[in-house]
This record gives sequence, structure tokens and C-alpha cells, in this order.
Amino acid sequence: MRILAIGDFHGKFQKKWVDLIKKENIDLVVSNGDYFPFLYRKLWFKHCYNTDVEFWEVIGKKKYKEITLREISAGDKVFEKLNNLAVPVITVLGNYEQAKSQKDFDVSDVKRPRGKAYWSWAWQDFLNPLLSKYKNIKRFDYSYYRFGDFVFIGMNGGSFPGNVKSKAYKKHRKILERLFRKFSKENKEKRVIFVSHNVPYNTRLDKITDKDAHKKAKGKHYGSKLVRRIIDKYQPILHLAGHIDEGVGKQKLGKTLAINCGPAHHGKAAIIEINDKGKVKVKFIK
Repeated sequence: MRILAIGDFHGKFQKKWVDLIKKENIDLVVSNGDYFPFLYRKLWFKHCYNTDVEFWEVIGKKKYKEITLREISAGDKVFEKLNNLAVPVITVLGNYEQAKSQKDFDVSDVKRPRGKAYWSWAWQDFLNPLLSKYKNIKRFDYSYYRFGDFVFIGMNGGSFPGNVKSKAYKKHRKILERLFRKFSKENKEKRVIFVSHNVPYNTRLDKITDKDAHKKAKGKHYGSKLVRRIIDKYQPILHLAGHIDEGVGKQKLGKTLAINCGPAHHGKAAIIEINDKGKVKVKFIK
């Protein structure tokens, strides 16, 4: 099986992905999400990061609506191009899709609390009506997807490590553990692949080194603690993720090969080949 592991499109889909799928004989595209662009990123980090301030409180409702609709349109174009690919596409949600859908915050292990101000328009479900149009894209966060002899188990979102004592964390850990127990036989046979948006915590894949990073995050590990604990306990053959742009690469965590495939909006992805004996080969696309 040959997989194109990709994610963090942020509103951009390069033609080279279509050509690459044909050239590399890809069987399946596995996406870790983040389809919408992040317009006004610096302004959001300046005023909203690590606070309970809503972005629309900063820039006003009219401007926020304009930006949101632009972002949704750009994400929809990415979905359309993925849907037209010659191979199946499976996906989990990124952290930024959840910023557009209260419904999907409710299935996150690191649910961000709403600020003191509330505006129903900003918290409506923008995402799922888009995805419902595209039959070649299958979402499987906190669920599973079978492809040939392999089982993919997914989880979504999470832009920071998470609180391991929270109800949300415990709830979603139970869901994932139930899935791994369900496919324990396949896991022993090296046929379970774990997919999330964020990478495992405290690895060389999750350290924030970007010079423009927020001062509260720079130099710290910002992977998911839930991802790390699931990997450590169940040891699937492979884990696929993204989110931390500067953490592109691979790392062995016990028997699991963890891969940060890099941001698609910068032209990065990874091709993974798994043979019948469970041997994994990885080639990073730059």
C-alpha cells in the first residue's frame, strides 16, 4: 500500500499533488486536516491567543463575517480538488476547522472554552455542510476506516498538549482505547495506522522553533499528550500527523513510526509505503 500523507492546506492546493499521485502510484490519500486559511494570523495571536477574547470582538462582526466567508470559500476549493482525485481521500479534522464549528469543538479532547461574549453566527457549523457535498472524502476522527487489510483510527484537532485531568481528555481517551481494543488483532499484525492532526507530545516533531511564534509557545513542545499516550500504550505500526510546521520528519516511539508530514501549503507531504510484512518506507516531499 502506498499512502500520500498530507495536511495543513490552509486554503491552497497545488497541482503537483495530482501529478504525484499518478507518478507514485498512490493508493490512498490520508489528510490530517486544516483546510481553511488562517487570515489575520498575527492579529489573532496578538489579541486572542491564550485569552478568552473572541476575534470578532477585536475586528468587529462585519469584518469577521467577511474574513470567515473568504476562508470557507478557500477551504471549499481544496475539498473540491481533493474530491476529484483518482484515489480515495480520508481525513480527520485539524484545529482550525473546529474554530469554524461549535459542533466539532464538542468532539475535541482539548475543547477551547468560549469567551465571555457569545455570537451564534460565529459558532455555527460551517464545516460539515461543505464535506457532505463530497463523496470521495471520508471523515473518520474518533472512528475508523478500513482500507484493504489496514485499519485507520483517527482523532481530530488539538493545537496544544491538552489537560490530562480534564473530562474532555478522559472522554476521548476512552473512545480511542475502545477503538484500539476493537482492532487489537489487527494491531498485533501491524495493520493499524493512527492518524491525528497534532503530533505526539515531547518529541522532535512538536517543538515550536518558528521565529514568529508567540513568546508563550516558542521553544516549547506543543504536541498532543493524548496522541503520545495512545502511541505509548498501543504501539500501532504508524502514526501520521502534521500541525507543527517546523517539526517535519519522523521519529520511532517504541515500535511506532511517528511522522510529521509537513504543511501542504508549503508544498510538503510524505509518501509512505507499507509492504505485506509490515516494513515501512517514507519519502518526504519538499
